[in-house]
Amino acid sequence: MHFIVKVFPEIIIKSPPVRKRFIKQLRDNLRRLLQPLSEDIHVKRDWEKVEVQAPNGDEVLTRQVADVLARTPGIDAYALVQAYPLGDLDDILAKARAHWSEALAGKTFCVRVKRSGKHDFSSTDVERYVGGGLLQQTEAAGVNLRKPDITVRLEVKRQWLYVVARQERGLGGYPLGAQNDAVLSLVSGGFDSIVASYLTMKRGMRTHFCFFSLGGHAHEMAVKEVSYYLWHKYGASHNVQFVTVPFEGVVAEILEKVDNAYMGVILKRMMLRAASRVAEELNLQALVNGESVAQVSSQTIPNLNAIDRATDTLVLRPLVTMDKRDIIQLSRHIGTETYSANVPEYCGVISVKPTTAAKLYRVEAEEERFDSGVLDQAIAERRVTPIHHLVDAGEPELEVPIETELSEGAVVIDIRHPDEIALKPLALPEQSLLQIPFFRLNTQYPSLDESRQYLLYCEKGVMSQLHAAHLSDAGYRNIGVYRPV
Repeated sequence: MHFIVKVFPEIIIKSPPVRKRFIKQLRDNLRRLLQPLSEDIHVKRDWEKVEVQAPNGDEVLTRQVADVLARTPGIDAYALVQAYPLGDLDDILAKARAHWSEALAGKTFCVRVKRSGKHDFSSTDVERYVGGGLLQQTEAAGVNLRKPDITVRLEVKRQWLYVVARQERGLGGYPLGAQNDAVLSLVSGGFDSIVASYLTMKRGMRTHFCFFSLGGHAHEMAVKEVSYYLWHKYGASHNVQFVTVPFEGVVAEILEKVDNAYMGVILKRMMLRAASRVAEELNLQALVNGESVAQVSSQTIPNLNAIDRATDTLVLRPLVTMDKRDIIQLSRHIGTETYSANVPEYCGVISVKPTTAAKLYRVEAEEERFDSGVLDQAIAERRVTPIHHLVDAGEPELEVPIETELSEGAVVIDIRHPDEIALKPLALPEQSLLQIPFFRLNTQYPSLDESRQYLLYCEKGVMSQLHAAHLSDAGYRNIGVYRPV
């Protein structure tokens, strides 16, 4: 198994020291992410690319590595290749024919060659020679240079020939950690805040999560779940924190003391103040939220201006000009749509006639009636948990039985996303396994046989414990977690 990883083009045009640092960061990130898959995987870099190799890698490992490459920030494209010592043009043709002969049958094609180093032929020479040879020696339908059914890609680099078996686009962006600074994202679990967090991660920023608990364990569990998923899929090369700030008291104070029209603006200001304090203590450089201009009443330009005056900390809004439809489409693309769509709705304050043109002097006048000690208490009672230890936060409601072996009559429920199941299926007898995605679990579990024991499974055990705890809280006693050794 051999992958050639092309880095994001913006990295290539940077100064040599910055380019070197960014590509080194990408290499280090890939080493952290790929090491758990196999100790035989080797990752190395040069000035413009990263190579991933595993001499004895089988098809399963190849798919798993490709999955990691597809969701790692900083990668423009990655190609699965077969490497050969470079021969003459006849040898190049023979290698290309061996790989592509069967696929070309009945298809139009073209040949594209990239070449670097000193050779007695050009890229065009190789394209013409190999293209003509494949046309004569295979059952291809013909050559089509504009819209071919298949593009045969070859790379000649110094004394090596790379036959590209498959090429895919990556996420783009910058390697996580390349920006040196980290940010704190205010997350509610909905489409906007999660997509905004993804965009900062894609741009190379370590993105920590801050959740303001406005009431309800189910809501907090759902936000933890989608935040963990996002981190695990796109940012697992770096550890981050999940911060929970209890905000019920702040909401109660706003409802009691603040004019109805200004409740929403002042709630957002209180959140920014609290998040700024948390960010300062965690040495984070900026805040992130999912606000988009005019999407709701609190997000008009005058209101956003008034909200920002609550803090001197930089506030990043990646979605500021995006339409809701585009945000949801992006959430679908990154795999968080089903998570966000199932996050319970919870509104802290509901204004009958919310202002869309907040005046700063009115906002400050309303806040003078607010007891600042309530906000200080909420910040003091925050819980900071490494995101990969969410189920070890000492919450008694998360205590559920964990089984390492499958007892007689027990059934494992694989709650992973269908894409994850397809990539790495669980090897269990059919009669002992159910596949119910997490977003259907709450509706389908009540219809299961109450006399049987069910054990929830996910790869890391985090989401399975959270869901098992939720079902246990709902009164089900035939639930546990399956964690095979």
